[in-house]
Amino acid sequence: MSSIYYSAGWNALFSMFVTLGLIVVVWVLLREIRWDKIFLHPLSPGARLLQLLLAIVIGHQLARFVLDYWNWTASLKWLFGSE
Repeated sequence: MSSIYYSAGWNALFSMFVTLGLIVVVWVLLREIRWDKIFLHPLSPGARLLQLLLAIVIGHQLARFVLDYWNWTASLKWLFGSE
């Protein structure tokens, strides 16, 4: 039974790192956008907050896709009966 908890703990830690890592990647990518075309003051706190929220939303969605795909590929072994 402790093996299940151990595995769940590592899975949670892996998911957290993937999610936070992809949020950082999206944040870096969003810095390349010409925000002066959208905002009057692109370095204002409101504009930065919107960029942060966009990074969180897009990064979370991307991480969800990556983690779902990871779980799907791991579950394929059950289709073919191997472990």
